[in-house]
Amino acid sequence: MKVVILAGGRGTRISEESYLRPKPMVEIGDAPILWHIMKTYSYYGYNDFIICLGYKGYVIKEYFANYYRHMSEAVTYDFTSGNAVEIHQNRVEPWKVTLVETGLDTMTGSRIKRIQPYVGNEPFMLTYGDGLSNINIENLVSSHKKNRRLATITAVQPEGRFGRLELDGERVRGFTEKVRGDGGWINGGYMVFEPQVFNYFLDSDFSILEQEPLQNLAIDGELNVYKHEGFWQPMDTLREKNNLEEMWKKSQAPWKVWEN
Repeated sequence: MKVVILAGGRGTRISEESYLRPKPMVEIGDAPILWHIMKTYSYYGYNDFIICLGYKGYVIKEYFANYYRHMSEAVTYDFTSGNAVEIHQNRVEPWKVTLVETGLDTMTGSRIKRIQPYVGNEPFMLTYGDGLSNINIENLVSSHKKNRRLATITAVQPEGRFGRLELDGERVRGFTEKVRGDGGWINGGYMVFEPQVFNYFLDSDFSILEQEPLQNLAIDGELNVYKHEGFWQPMDTLREKNNLEEMWKKSQAPWKVWEN
């Protein structure tokens, strides 16, 4: 099963980083967040990736074109032998990566429609290129197969941003620490689709995944949900990026399932 990753947005809410590179290439530790996402899927045996490019897509192309060099411990350039290159101690990933230009300002649903020829007539997975989770991909796929619907999305409850005041009329009785969400669930990415879902996507630049495609799948009774109650964190802002970085530095990164 192929894994499609949306990596073409501008990332305007984290412009401190994204003015130089696409948001999926912002680094956590010493590797782009895109690499962390791919490592999660690879841990569960899914190594065939299709990446939807857009804003500064050439940065992602150059990263994978030089991946051997990026992941090697040393590189020797021998200028006495016609600029021969020798790569030492390379850590090879078992990945096949297809990079597809899907347009600079194309919306998410339209990007997915444009990679249909590369997916073929088979089920595929889809996620966003800016969120990390310790989701169990095997359980997600099992849920999708069990419920026999065209699409499965992962529902998550994000952390609350603020503590709460406990009020008694005009008197404050106390404070409540931040809670996990407010009881509501949101789409956390990590989706599984049957090939028939392409019929739900408009052939234009303006189709948004969470509007017509997913809403119409829900109306038709073809949208399954897999609830993930573990770790999930998007990287929409510099603050969230710094929090993820701190977790990584302290070796407290829940999404690092390939070693945890």
